[in-house]
Amino acid sequence: MSNLKQPKPTLTTLDMVCLIAGTVLGAGIFKVPALVAGQLPNEYAILAVWIVGGLISMIGALCYVELATSFPNVGGEYHFLKLAFGRKIAFLYGWARSTVIVTGSLGILGITLGDYLSQIISLGPYSSTIWALLTVIALSVLNASGIKEGKNTQNWLTLIEVLGVSVIIVTGFYVGLTHPVTINPTTVPANFWDSIGSFGTTSLALVFVLLTFGGWNEAAYISAEAVDQKNGVRKALIYGLGLITVLYLLVNMALMSAFGVEKMGQSQTLASDLFGMAYGQNSSTFFSLLVVFSCLNSINATIIFGSRSTFALGKDWSLFQWAGQWHDSGTPRKAIMMQAGIACTLILGASLSRQSFEYIVEFTAPVFWFFILLVGLSLFILRKKYPEQVATCPVPFFPVLPIIFILSVSWLLWSSIVYSGAGALVGLGVLLIGVIVMIFQVKRQ
Repeated sequence: MSNLKQPKPTLTTLDMVCLIAGTVLGAGIFKVPALVAGQLPNEYAILAVWIVGGLISMIGALCYVELATSFPNVGGEYHFLKLAFGRKIAFLYGWARSTVIVTGSLGILGITLGDYLSQIISLGPYSSTIWALLTVIALSVLNASGIKEGKNTQNWLTLIEVLGVSVIIVTGFYVGLTHPVTINPTTVPANFWDSIGSFGTTSLALVFVLLTFGGWNEAAYISAEAVDQKNGVRKALIYGLGLITVLYLLVNMALMSAFGVEKMGQSQTLASDLFGMAYGQNSSTFFSLLVVFSCLNSINATIIFGSRSTFALGKDWSLFQWAGQWHDSGTPRKAIMMQAGIACTLILGASLSRQSFEYIVEFTAPVFWFFILLVGLSLFILRKKYPEQVATCPVPFFPVLPIIFILSVSWLLWSSIVYSGAGALVGLGVLLIGVIVMIFQVKRQ
């Protein structure tokens, strides 16, 4: 098809809310509450760090709303960075997303799905890998067939996952009422500083929390496809993040009611343990299905968002030109297929050497927060560079909220680098390879 075809407004506010919720509300909610509880001293600090995570995410979303409504483009963050810092910086971000960040997320989600689905239906010694490959390929083909098919699937998967998370919340409070936890008096904070814990542990806990909130920024990639160009993205982000923050708080309150802070921080399989306490060991099948649907939800949304940045990269750079074409189906079909191919390659590689959830944080977090910091700075640059561009949804209390967002992201970038240590070098290596490819592309073009 001709590469002159462009995205059309096809996504309603509800569609975008489901896409945002599907990306953010991933399998991390089954793992991260235990990691956060292990870093903090009491329930006050735990709830506070989740509230702070929601507020920081909301402030960042308001900054993105101004950018997305002022400069709507299917390239999203790639487009903002290109306008503010030039094509080269934008290329490095697009390179990182297309080769590692998005495709790596698809790989990890696919393998996680495979692990739990194999407990229900095993396909042999390589069952997890086979299920991961089949899922990524099937959902990629579904989304390549048309935007209507992709968004309808997303809406149903989000509804199922929200219902599943609600089951966790109800179960947690039920266990807490029927098997009350004995609270150790020493856990009650003597003063404010005791209640929040040390700066280092709080920083690390917030890194994990904001990783769990990660994904709201993807809304920028569908700004050009919003039916309501003026307010659609703003409503979707506010409603989506509001829903997710409430769900996350309720999940943590329910888990603390069932386990208490100390036991919550020690559990490696928190949600599975919860279902075992409430419904017996035979409940493992239900929990496995819940994780499977959560992964399906995130994989489908990630395919939709990720293919848009690959499409934008293909429009600007000849190396990815094949992917920079928009199909009559309303999707960047070739970008979806390219993305699926890279993800399947990573899945095959990961099947040979499994890494933990924490290792994925080490690898992706520094690169992710570095570029999010640049996007935050681009808000100031673009206001000065394009003064004639009137924002339809300007960020309130400018420049206070953008500065808070930039400072928060800077802190998280530093915290993620300190936490990652040598793991951050892997992300740096990916960017260095991107620099080499970019130099070759610049000379060629």
